[in-house]
Amino acid sequence: MMTEKVQKIGIKREYGFLYFIDGQGDISRVPMAKGGTTLKVKKIGLKKEKGYLYFVDKDGDVSKSVMSRGGRMKSKKSKK
Repeated sequence: MMTEKVQKIGIKREYGFLYFIDGQGDISRVPMAKGGTTLKVKKIGLKKEKGYLYFVDKDGDVSKSVMSRGGRMKSKKSKK
C-alpha cells in the first residue's frame, strides 16, 4: 500500500481518541468508547480527490492512499 503525505500538520494525538478527516476536510476526533461528541481539532479545509482514502497518520499529518475497491469476485454464469 503506497501512501503519500498531503499536508504536514504535526497534531499531538491523545490516547483513547479516533482522529479522522471530516466532511468539511478538517481534522476531528471522537472518543473510542461508546458515546461522546465529535470535536474539531484543526481547520484545514482539505479538498479530497475521488478514489483516495484520507487519514491522520502516526506523525499527526494528513496522508492519502489509493482506495481499494476489492471484494469478492463475481462468478461467471454458465451459458446453456
